[in-house]
Parts: sequence; structure tokens; C-alpha cells
Amino acid sequence: MKAQKKLHKKSDWKAAYLLMSPALILIFVIAIYPVLQSMYFSLFDYKLNDPTKASTTRHYSLDLNRYLDNAPFLMADLKNDATKASGEPKATLTKINQQLTTIDNEIRKESGDRYNKVNDILNNYKTPSEKLSIVTISKSTAEAIQKATDQVTKQLKALNQNTKVLSNAKKDIGLASGLEDTLNKPNFIGLKHYAHFLKDSRMWAAILHTVVFTVISVAIEFVLGLAIALLINKAFFGRGLIRAAVLVPWAIPTAVSAMMWKYLYDGQSGIIAKFFEKIGLIHNMGTLLTTGDGAMFSVILTDVWKTTPYMALLLLAGLQVIPKSLYEAAAIDGANKWKQFLNITLPLLKLSILVSLLFRTLDAFRVFDLISVLTGGGPANSTETISIYAYKVMFSETDFGSGSALSVIVFICVAIISAIFVKLLGSDLLPEGSKK
Repeated sequence: MKAQKKLHKKSDWKAAYLLMSPALILIFVIAIYPVLQSMYFSLFDYKLNDPTKASTTRHYSLDLNRYLDNAPFLMADLKNDATKASGEPKATLTKINQQLTTIDNEIRKESGDRYNKVNDILNNYKTPSEKLSIVTISKSTAEAIQKATDQVTKQLKALNQNTKVLSNAKKDIGLASGLEDTLNKPNFIGLKHYAHFLKDSRMWAAILHTVVFTVISVAIEFVLGLAIALLINKAFFGRGLIRAAVLVPWAIPTAVSAMMWKYLYDGQSGIIAKFFEKIGLIHNMGTLLTTGDGAMFSVILTDVWKTTPYMALLLLAGLQVIPKSLYEAAAIDGANKWKQFLNITLPLLKLSILVSLLFRTLDAFRVFDLISVLTGGGPANSTETISIYAYKVMFSETDFGSGSALSVIVFICVAIISAIFVKLLGSDLLPEGSKK
């Protein structure tokens, strides 16, 4: 019997995992894979605005297309000049040609048939594909090429200054310099991006702005959302219409809301700016979007207006499942509204509070579109959050390596926030029997 029970349990576990596998695969594809991809990119000095770093490479490579556009012509010129020269210039040119020939032989060995294929394509005045022309070479060969090309360029410059033996001095020096650009070095840098950002004052300032925005906005939204949820949970005439009206700000797209409030905050014609000036909250209408404190206040107010209905909706769902009989029994026992709120509403609303605070905190910490449209992170980066900073680095500066590192940092912060919420609040929500 015991053996049969064990078999049943194993089969149940297998069935459970099979049922969960589509969801797990979907979670991996949508959530985990992009994070892993960002982690991978963050290990490279990956910059789209730099042709030598426009891809992730862990090995040395050589562009045969560019090499064969330079090396054969350079060697031919130096060979001709050497036949016409005499004495020390002739010996120098011969030595340089020998260096270039030695390098060329090493490249032929490591590139194999691709060397001749690329050369034939170029001789037919066609351009070889990048897949064919880029060949991986060993580190020792790459270092030898780097060293030799540096020496050749310096020797040709010195030879041109001291003698007039070079018939095409500018051309030959240019070809020698061009050889240096044919070598592509690996851009794998490990954890250097993270080490840089740990010392980056701008990143820490962005995290501070993010924390300030998150804490203040979520706290205000929770208080207002709970108050609204308690009000619309009551039975009164027109309750359905009021509930629908409350959700209107949340239903408006964030970018549209931000643009609308940007006009309301305008220092010349903004109604909200004028109202705040009239009541003495600000000195002049231009303060809201042109000063650091004013801009932070503006984005927080806009976020509170937009997202408080969402918080109220989540809390209202929790209030709906609290039995009315508990309030009736408490009223019979003489408990007033405040005691009912403290002893019935809040304890039974813990799960909804956890969910609403967790969702809103994570959403606020990753805020992008609201601030991007409303202030762009300004003035003087005073409202620049970590997501805005990551966007600027990755897309405005096209530095995908650094931007990916910032994205990973955002993910780590979000994971820490989630762990804190679950640890501090989640453990209290489980029944006593499930904790054993």
C-alpha cells in the first residue's frame, strides 16, 4: 500500500509539472530570457556607434576585405622602392617587406581557403560578404600583427623624414595605418561596467530620484486609494457611475496624461500652475517644470492623479470579500467605526494591501513613460530615474553594453523590492498550518 501511495504521489508530481510546463516556458521566454540577454550584453563593450565594437566578440578577428585592400599594394610599392634604393634605406625597406610577408603567411595559414576566395572576389571588383571576409585568428597572431603594423608605420614615417626614398610616401604610410584597422579586438570586458556604475554618481543620483518618487507617490496613492475604496464600497445611489468615473484617470494612456499635465504645468498658460501660484504654493508659474523640486513635485502629483484609481480598484476587490456579518457582530458588541476598521478591515485586507503595494511599488520604481514625456528627466537630471538613465545610455548614446548593465541593475533592485515585500508581509498572510 505504501509503495502504491508513493507511486501515486510521483505520478501526481509528474502530472503537475507537465501542466505547469507551458506556464514556466512562457515565463522564461517573456521574463527570464531578456534579463539573461541583458546580462550577456553587459559583459561586453558593445557600442553601435563604433564599428569596431558593433557586435559582441570574444576572439580576435581580421577583416580580409580591408587587409587585402591595403597589404598587397603596400608590399608592391615597398618592393619597387627597395630595388631603386641603396645602402641603409634599401635594407630598411627590405626588412619591412619581410615583416609584412611573414604576417601575410601567418594570415594565409589561419584563414585557409577564405584568403584566396576573398582575394578572387576583390580582383573581380566585387565586395565579399562579411561572413566570408571576417576570420577568427589566434591571440598570438593578432598581437604579432598589431606589433608589426605599429613598427612598419613608425619606420615608414621616419624613413620619409630622413630620406626621399619612398616614391609614394603619403600613400604607403596611409596603407600601413590602414592595416591597423583591419584587426578587430575582442570587446569582452567582464564586470567592468558594473564596477564603473558602482562609482558613478549620476547612477546613484538616479536611484535616489527613483526611490523618492516611488516612496512618496505610492504612500499617497495608498492612503487616497484606501479612502476612495472605502467610500465606493458603501451602498448609495449612483455608485456604479461613481466607480466608473473614478477609473477614468487610470484608463487614459500614460503618455497622453503626461502631455496633458505638461500643458497644465506650463509656466505661461498652465491652469494648475496658475492655481498653485494663487494659493501661494509656488512663487511663480514657471517653478513647476524649471526647478528640481518643482519638477519632482509635478511628476509625483501627476502619477498620484493617474494611478490612485488603480490602487483603489485593487483595495476595493479586497473589501468586497470581507463578510458583512463581521461588521454587524462588531456593532452589536459596541465597536465603533474606527475599531471596526482597525480590527476587521485592516487585518482582512492584508492580502489586498500586499498585492496593491507590491504592484504599485514595482511599477513606480520602473517608471519611464510618465517622466520621459513630462520632464525628460530634467531639469538638470533632477527627475532622472534609473530607467530614464538606462534608456539614455542605451539608445541615445547607443552604448548597449553600459545600458544593459543598467537594465540588470534595475532588475536586481526590483527583485530586492519583491523579496522584501514577500518577506515582511507575505509570511503573515499564510495560515499557521502552512508555515510548518
